[in-house]
Amino acid sequence: MKYRALICAFLALCLGVFTASCSPDVASLESIEGLTYDQIKNTGLANNCPQLSEMTRGAIPVDPDQSYEIVDICVQPTNFFVKEEGTKRKEAEYLPGKLLTRYTSSLVQVRGDLVFQEDGSLKFLEKDGIDFQPITIQLPGGEQVPFLFTIKKLVATTEPGLESINASTDFVGDFYVPSYRGAVFLDPKGRGLASGYDNSVALPSQADSQEFANVKSADVGEGTIELRIAQVDSESGEIAGTFISEQPSDTDLGADEPEEVKVQGIFYGRIQPKQA
Repeated sequence: MKYRALICAFLALCLGVFTASCSPDVASLESIEGLTYDQIKNTGLANNCPQLSEMTRGAIPVDPDQSYEIVDICVQPTNFFVKEEGTKRKEAEYLPGKLLTRYTSSLVQVRGDLVFQEDGSLKFLEKDGIDFQPITIQLPGGEQVPFLFTIKKLVATTEPGLESINASTDFVGDFYVPSYRGAVFLDPKGRGLASGYDNSVALPSQADSQEFANVKSADVGEGTIELRIAQVDSESGEIAGTFISEQPSDTDLGADEPEEVKVQGIFYGRIQPKQA
């Protein structure tokens, strides 16, 4: 009986090691540099942001007379929460969500300018890149919440009196959230914002009814984000750290009320002098 218990424990340990080695979360720590397309395909590695060693604690000096930019920005979400409305007996709280869109959730190749302010702070102005991803998360009760994860037109600033970018530098700012669905999206009744029917199909007698009329709207929301730099490589100009973001969810072109979504994760970028 003693040997049987030992054998069972050994097999359980081997199974745990094998499962961990196949887990996407463990694979996400690997670098994709040097890998071929076939080695990356269907593994989820392309969704992972590069990361710096925790021992990388340098500083990047900044000159007010020099123009800078941040390139190769990668923002990878890892944790999702949706705010639940409170009641008289219970305060509002955030419920954790499970990511259903696993391999296409990161924002990559984003870049923007760094501009010096009069108070000595730095302002980051996001310009372009793959700066939005449609994501769906599932709450513990089974409800699915779609939203457009983005940092479009982000304007974020640091603390004043900045002489260098280091592990204690934070960028905090706002961005706008486009509609999850486009203007030409048609609902099951063939209605859309810029195309489709004006009223619900097969109900001509109810054409004047507000219930069946086309009342679509592609409202633009607003979100906030805080980028907390934790690692800095002064030689390469690389920075990495964590972020926390809050933004509204999808409204189904005005049919639903937006929910408040909180996203946490990691980010990476590279600071360099701005090229003419």
